Amino acid sequence: MLFVEPRFFLFFGIVLTTYWSLRSNEQRKWLLLFASYFFYGCWDWRFAIMLAILSAADYFFALRLTQTENQKFRKIYVVASVAMNLSVLAFFKYFHFFVSSAVALATAMKFHLSEPTIKIILPVGVSFFTFQSLSYTIDVYRREIPPASSLREYLTFAAFFPQLVAGPIVRPSYFLPQLAEKRHISLQEVKQMLYLFLLGYIKKSCIADNISPYVDKVFLHPANYSSIASITAVWLYATQIFCDFSGYSDMAIAVAGLMGYKLVLNFDAPYLAVSIQDFWRRWHISLSSWIRDYIYISLGGSRGRTRWYTYRNLLLTMLAGGLWHGPAWTFVAWGGMHGAAQVAQAEFKRALPPKPSQEPWRKLFSWFITLQFVCLTWIFFRAPNFASGWIVFRHYLFLSPSGSSTLPIWLILLPPTLLLGQLLMRRIDLQHHLCAATLPRFAAAYGAIWAIAISLLPLGYRPFIYFQF
Repeated sequence: MLFVEPRFFLFFGIVLTTYWSLRSNEQRKWLLLFASYFFYGCWDWRFAIMLAILSAADYFFALRLTQTENQKFRKIYVVASVAMNLSVLAFFKYFHFFVSSAVALATAMKFHLSEPTIKIILPVGVSFFTFQSLSYTIDVYRREIPPASSLREYLTFAAFFPQLVAGPIVRPSYFLPQLAEKRHISLQEVKQMLYLFLLGYIKKSCIADNISPYVDKVFLHPANYSSIASITAVWLYATQIFCDFSGYSDMAIAVAGLMGYKLVLNFDAPYLAVSIQDFWRRWHISLSSWIRDYIYISLGGSRGRTRWYTYRNLLLTMLAGGLWHGPAWTFVAWGGMHGAAQVAQAEFKRALPPKPSQEPWRKLFSWFITLQFVCLTWIFFRAPNFASGWIVFRHYLFLSPSGSSTLPIWLILLPPTLLLGQLLMRRIDLQHHLCAATLPRFAAAYGAIWAIAISLLPLGYRPFIYFQF
C-alpha cells in the first residue's frame, strides 16, 4: 500500500477520522497498533507475523536488561537481541549475496560450486525496522532510556505505519514519550502537514516517477548513449532518488503529524552541501546519525591514538552503510567512495587551513566539487553492475560522442531548474506564506496545486526506491 495510491487515502482517511473521534489515549494507541499491522500485512501477512515476533522478543530482552544488574547476563541479552535482528536481516536480505560471492570466489580458485536455488521474499522495510529495534535494546542496555511501559506500547513503536517501511528511523527516546501522551494538533499544524504531504506527493509522483523511465534506459544500455545523455541521466538520477526518498519522508512526517506525532527531519537540502561530511549531515539524517551512534562510536569513533584509527572507523562505518543499502558490491563501493572522500577531505583540511578572505569563493567551489562527487558516486549506486557503471562513469568524466541514442532536451534543463527552485522555495519560505493564508484561501490554493499535480501524473504507480532496502 503506497502513500500515493487511492487505497492508502481511503485507509488513512478511516484511520484519521476514527483516531480523532476517540477521546481516550489508550483507545487511540490500540487503533494505531491494529492500523499499523493491517498496513504492513497488506504487503504480506507473513511480514506482519515476523515483525510481531521480533518486536515481542526485543521487548522481552529489554525487560530482562532492566531486571538484572549482573553485567554478564546483561551482555548476553543485548547480544542475543543484536544477533537475532542481524540474523533476520542477513538471511532475508543478504543470503543470496553472500552465497553468490562465495561461489564466485570458489570459482576463481578453481573450485566448482553451484548456488542453491532458494527463493527468499524480502520483507518490505526490513532494514529500517531492524535498525529501529536495535536502537531500543542497545539504548536500554546503555541505560539511556527505560523500557517501554507495556508490550502494546513497544509493538506500536516498532510498527508505526507512517515510517515503518522506509523511515525516518525513529529513536525510542524520541517517540515512546509521545505515545505516552494524548496528542493534540492545531489548525496551523494541520495546514503545515497537508502542505508537506502535497510537497512529498509532487516530488515522488510528478518528478521522480516521470523521469525514471529515461534513467532506466540509459543505465540499462549505457553503451548506446553519448556522454551528454549519460551525464544527463546521472543528474536525473540524482534528482530522482532525492525526490523519491525525500518525498516519502515528507509524506511520512505529514501522515504522522496529522495524528499529532512528530518524526525527525530526514533531509535538509543535501545537494547544497559544501563537503561530503556536510552532505551526510543533510542526507538521510536518521540513518547517518544511527550509523554514527551505533557503529562509528562503537568502533571507537575519534577516540583512537592517532587520526588513522579515526579514519579506519570512518571507512568501516561507511562500508557498512553502503552494504545496508543493498546486497551488491556496487553499494559497498558507493559507501567506500564516500568514506574515502571524507578521509581525503579531512587530510586536505589539515594541509590547507581555511582562508577567511576567500571564504565565499571557496564555499562555492566546495559546493560544486561536492555535488559532482555525489553525482559520480550515484552512478554505482544505480548501476546494475560494475560493467554498466564503469561505462557511465567514463562517459561522465571523458566526453564521448559515441552512442546514437539521445534524450529529450528538456531533461537536461530539469535538474538545475529544480535545484534553483529549491533555493527559491527556501528563500521565500513558500510553506509559511501558504499556511499563513486564511482557511478559504489555503483551501483554494491547495486544491489548485493538487489539480495541477494530478494532471502531471504518469501512468501507473512506481514503488519507492528505498522500499528495496
